[in-house]
Amino acid sequence: MARVRYGARTEAEIAASREKSSNLPDIWSTGVVAVWETDPDVVAAVLPPPLKPGERPLVRANISKVDLPGYPLGAGSVAVAARHGGVEGWYPLVMPMTHERALTGGREVFGEPKKLGEVTVEREGLVVRAALARHGIAFVEVRGAVDGVLPLPAPARKTDFYFKFLPAVDGSGFEDDPVLVHCTRDEKVRKLEHLTGDVVLRESMFDPVADLPVRRLVELTIGEKTTDQRGRAVERVSARALLPYLHQRYDDPQQAFDGPPQGGA
Repeated sequence: MARVRYGARTEAEIAASREKSSNLPDIWSTGVVAVWETDPDVVAAVLPPPLKPGERPLVRANISKVDLPGYPLGAGSVAVAARHGGVEGWYPLVMPMTHERALTGGREVFGEPKKLGEVTVEREGLVVRAALARHGIAFVEVRGAVDGVLPLPAPARKTDFYFKFLPAVDGSGFEDDPVLVHCTRDEKVRKLEHLTGDVVLRESMFDPVADLPVRRLVELTIGEKTTDQRGRAVERVSARALLPYLHQRYDDPQQAFDGPPQGGA
């Protein structure tokens, strides 16, 4: 009988998949990073407990293209500076990806707020344009020109905070108490240039980053980097405390409360 592809995989096949995933070569991306100061009360408003605002009310937009062989990928995020206990890091609000393959592991394993979207990084000579778009709206756009080469930073470890959860089958909230995840990224940079330009935030009901206004631009760069990330579940958090922030994850949060479907599949 021909192999049934939905059938169980052997232990050897599962082990081979794990081995392949753990031995990936460095994957380099070209991306624009914009960091700006916004209003402190806005940062505090978007952080679910037990996260607290970072030392400064910062927002960071990453807009990157990754030249995977035969599988070019656009990847982005918009995050606010946060801390958990003594750990400083970032809390991403939205992470647009151009392919579903990039969504699955991040959402289901780490709890990343990834969504399908459009990611643009364009450069013509010294002129750079980068944007994150969904539902036909470029809700973040960076426009600028390269005006100098920056010294390469030393390899650094950065932390993102995620909440991993599963909506309850009966629509009552969560299936279990959510998990707070620390995702650490070891980052290496091989090229870095400074940009003079601006950040444009456009109104979107699905991605309301316009609520995080640019009060002062702190950093605007384009560069090439590679990262190696690892996640760790650090604690269970209150389902009741996280529920008011559930809408951050979904375009239509009502779906998480719909419960079982009526009248069949």
